[in-house]
Amino acid sequence: MNYSPIIDELFIGTTPLTQDYDVLRDLNVGLVINMRIERRPYPDHHNPPMRTLWLPSIDSPILPIPLRKLRKGSLAALETIESGRAVYSHCASGKHRGVAMGAAILIALGYDPETAMELIKDRRHAADPDAWYIKRQIVRFANTWDKYKASEK
Repeated sequence: MNYSPIIDELFIGTTPLTQDYDVLRDLNVGLVINMRIERRPYPDHHNPPMRTLWLPSIDSPILPIPLRKLRKGSLAALETIESGRAVYSHCASGKHRGVAMGAAILIALGYDPETAMELIKDRRHAADPDAWYIKRQIVRFANTWDKYKASEK
């Protein structure tokens, strides 16, 4: 597992294997968000198992990551962070889908989209939020998040 700390409450990286859940626990992770369509989360054999959220998404400019998945992951992440735990967002290489989710989480925490993307790039060198189809969805998420949150109340 290759990961990068973005802020104390957020890590972005590659797919954790079953044996990696010990490392995630040491990092105070309470939620693993899996953005891979091609791979379900590996099982956590601890009792109780770590919470996982599988939001299968394709890394493709033709089929952008749905905003509803970025919202669902961000809401779950906020709940986890408010409980004092951290979040681990991942895709296959921690370059696009996991990064998009990480940026959405930062935006939900109050970061503006450019600052969120710069912070991720600074802390995770493999991250590429500037890929046009990834950046477009991050910006779209940012432009709709406040309105979405207001409608939830």
